[in-house]
Amino acid sequence: MRKASLDFLKRLVETHAPSAREAPLQRVWLEQVKTHADKTFSDAYGNTVAVLNPGGSPRIMLAAHADEIALTVNFIDPNGYVFVRKLGGVDPAISRAQRVTIHTRKGSILGIVGNVAPHLSGGERKVPSVNELFIDIGASDEAEAKKLVRVGDPVTFNTEFEILRGDIAVSRVFDNRIGSFSIAETLRLLKPAKGRLAPEICAVSNIMEEVGCLGARQIAYELKPDLAIVIDVTHATDCPTIDKALHGDVKLGEGPTLTHGGGNHAVLVERLEKIAAREKIPLQHEAASRSTGTDTDVIFLTRGGIPSALVSLPNRYMHSPVETIHLGDLEMIPRLLSAFCLSVKPGEAFKIAI
Repeated sequence: MRKASLDFLKRLVETHAPSAREAPLQRVWLEQVKTHADKTFSDAYGNTVAVLNPGGSPRIMLAAHADEIALTVNFIDPNGYVFVRKLGGVDPAISRAQRVTIHTRKGSILGIVGNVAPHLSGGERKVPSVNELFIDIGASDEAEAKKLVRVGDPVTFNTEFEILRGDIAVSRVFDNRIGSFSIAETLRLLKPAKGRLAPEICAVSNIMEEVGCLGARQIAYELKPDLAIVIDVTHATDCPTIDKALHGDVKLGEGPTLTHGGGNHAVLVERLEKIAAREKIPLQHEAASRSTGTDTDVIFLTRGGIPSALVSLPNRYMHSPVETIHLGDLEMIPRLLSAFCLSVKPGEAFKIAI
C-alpha cells in the first residue's frame, strides 16, 4: 500500500467515533476527500457527503458507516465507579481489563474496565453481562467522579493500529474505517479520470450503523441515488472453532467479498463480478437470506427501492480490540469501485428484466 494511503488509514483508525459522536472522524475524512471532490456537505445529524461529477447520471452512492461500537456512561456509584450500557455490539466477555477513553464535555478521560483477580472470584468465572462491567477512573468517590464524567458520555476502547506480519494488520476499529478509507480512495482514483466519468458519484460517510443502520436511511432518502454500493467488513472464517458450513468460507488474502441474495440487486452484483474479472481482482462470495446486518438492508428499501450491493472486507475477530485484516484485500476495493463507476454509461439504469 502506498505510504500516503497507509498514513490516511492510520489516521482514521486512531480517531475515535462512537455512534452518534462521529464528528471527529467526519472531519478527518472530509479533510482527505475535499481535494478529490467537486463539493462536500453534511446534514443535520452529521452524515457527510463528497460529490464528484455533479449533474452526471446515474447518481451512484458509495456508502460506509463512520461509527464504531462503544459503551456509554449509565450510572456512577457512591465509590466513584462508572457503570455502562452498550452502543452497538460490544462483547462484555472481552471488555474486562481493557483501557478505555471516556469522551466528556471537558475532554478525554482515561479509564480501565475493572477485572477482579481470579484468586478472588470464588471459583469458575462466568461471562459478565454489560451491566456488571464497571470503569475505574481513579476517582475517590461519586462527587469526584461526577466532576469528570456524566451519564451519556460515550466510552471507546484504546488499542492501536499495528502490523502483525507482512500485510496483516490489527486494530480495534477496522469496522468500519476500511469503508471510509475505501470510498475516499475511490474518489482519489476517479478524480484524474473525471473526463471519462458519466455518473455522479456521491461518496457518503454515514452515521449510527452500529445502533440500527440509522444514518444510511437518512442520507439515502435525501440523496435519492439511482444505485448504491455499501462497503463494510465481513467475518473471516479462516481461524479455529468456526463452523464454515454455517458461516461460509471467507479467508484473508483472497480478495473482498460480494454478497448474493436479500437486498443485493442481482444485475448490479453481476456487473461488479464482470468488472472484477476484467480487472483481475479476486472475489469471494457470501450468501444472504433475509438480511446482511449492514446499511445495505435499509438503503435498498428506501423510497421505491434503490438497487444496492454489498462489498465487504474479510475481518478476523470482528467487534473486538484485535480486528485483523489483509491490506492487499483492502487495496482491491477502491480498484473495483473506481472501475465499476467508469464502466457505467450515461443514464444507465439497473433493473431486473421481466
